[in-house]
Amino acid sequence: MTYIGRFAPSPTGLLHFGSLLAATASYLEARRQHGLWHVRMEDLDQARMQAGAASTILYTLEQYGFQWDGAVHYQSQRLNAYAEALSSLAAHSYACTCSRKQLRQQATPGPYGLIYPGTCRTQQGQTPLTQQQAAIRITVPKQTISFTDAIQGIFSQHLAYELGDFVIRRADGIYAYQLAVVVDDAWQGITHIVRGADLLDNTPRQIYLQQLLGLPQPHYSHVPIAIYANGQKLSKQTQAPAITPQARMSELCKALSFLGQQVPEPSAFAHIEDLWQWAIQHWHPAQIPQQYSRLLPNTLS
Repeated sequence: MTYIGRFAPSPTGLLHFGSLLAATASYLEARRQHGLWHVRMEDLDQARMQAGAASTILYTLEQYGFQWDGAVHYQSQRLNAYAEALSSLAAHSYACTCSRKQLRQQATPGPYGLIYPGTCRTQQGQTPLTQQQAAIRITVPKQTISFTDAIQGIFSQHLAYELGDFVIRRADGIYAYQLAVVVDDAWQGITHIVRGADLLDNTPRQIYLQQLLGLPQPHYSHVPIAIYANGQKLSKQTQAPAITPQARMSELCKALSFLGQQVPEPSAFAHIEDLWQWAIQHWHPAQIPQQYSRLLPNTLS
């Protein structure tokens, strides 16, 4: 079976060091396995997209020496596929008209946010999924979903007790990340997913949707995320600085070191191609720390 991996940035901002970690790990594992590596733009929420971010992301990846296989796919061009998946889930989903205020009043706090109490579950099978101004929720079972992550080990989540019925299409009509990513991974034939550990708790939800839709389950690897000294995740929301082509050699070496690889100093490489050749030959995923998060490289001990 051909190894097929992917990197799926959201063009709500530019690539930062945390993005580089996910891109580097997924790219190196695909190349180590002599497989394919795709790039997919997760641009469903157009209101949050930053003008020019998608093209700048692709330019930055090129300048950093990433070489993807095939065309870049954009989720905004795949709405019909998500609509078909939503329709096929009609027997397991329902329209939810709860307001944010109602949710705050009725839901209880859980490890992954508010646990939806099933207020609108009585509407299952009664309300068309095309109803506007209503979110669509998937009914979750009272069972634990577990999987073995190649880096983090066994991870389990009881969807009903820890999360509740979750949204697969938002009230504004935008398809939720959980549904879109499952549909696209199957469509692209993705066999292995390497991404940040901040998405670890999303995986049981995606596995559940894969089961309902009859789609294959990829292999998962979640690399540690980068955090500041105050514990905040390095992200667009925390205004993480964008990586620049001018610093590509040093940033890539920092990323490799963060991922547990014994990398030489940037000065050891004449060109970015030399660095990638070394990295592919010396990539050892078993050396990636089994940690959810790590401090940024300049504060690592």
